[in-house]
Amino acid sequence: MAKKAPRAPARRDAALSQERIVGAAIELLDEQGEEGLTFRALATRLATGSGAIYWHVTNKSELLVVATNAVVARTLSDRLPSSSPRKAIRDVAVCVFEIVDAHPWLGAQLWRAPSPTAMLQIFERIGRQVQALGVRGSAQFTSVSALVSYILGVSVQNAESRRTFEPSADRAEFLAKEATRWKELDPEEYSFTRSVATQLRKHDDRTEFLAGIDLILAGIGASK
Repeated sequence: MAKKAPRAPARRDAALSQERIVGAAIELLDEQGEEGLTFRALATRLATGSGAIYWHVTNKSELLVVATNAVVARTLSDRLPSSSPRKAIRDVAVCVFEIVDAHPWLGAQLWRAPSPTAMLQIFERIGRQVQALGVRGSAQFTSVSALVSYILGVSVQNAESRRTFEPSADRAEFLAKEATRWKELDPEEYSFTRSVATQLRKHDDRTEFLAGIDLILAGIGASK
């Protein structure tokens, strides 16, 4: 009687899914940043072996891409449809602002991910609304690129600022000191900076962020 062919080895942990791995990876990234995300730390968090994780993700780079895509897709899908293209653009902007604030590691990944599905989702959302505004075809790419670059740039800057100044009282104290320093600058060399020193002290980052979006939209509207 012929011997049966040996069966292929089963996966070590049938309950371990990519979804669980990505969820644990996001937790580690939020707690410890990109440096804290290692397969050893992930295996400990999931109470499994590193080999079981490699069944689902090839390496750390792939895991970072998948985690970034998951956070952005989940957050964008939770947004309700907007009543106008301008409002939709502002809503996407706020969405990105909030998720980068909640996940400070995300900003760098959006810029450098080798397979930037998440970035394309943001680009597509903004692009459709720019089309809906009636922007001529030749100006659409420039308009969307300007909006996306501004949204990501300011969102990352805001997240870095919040990590530097915790609690918020520390940041308020810093702004107060910085505003005082601006007022004491040379009046000829820094006339404008001195004139807005009071605004620096009192400004709200989110309000200023949205005001910038409105300025870009006003420019886009004027160029149609």
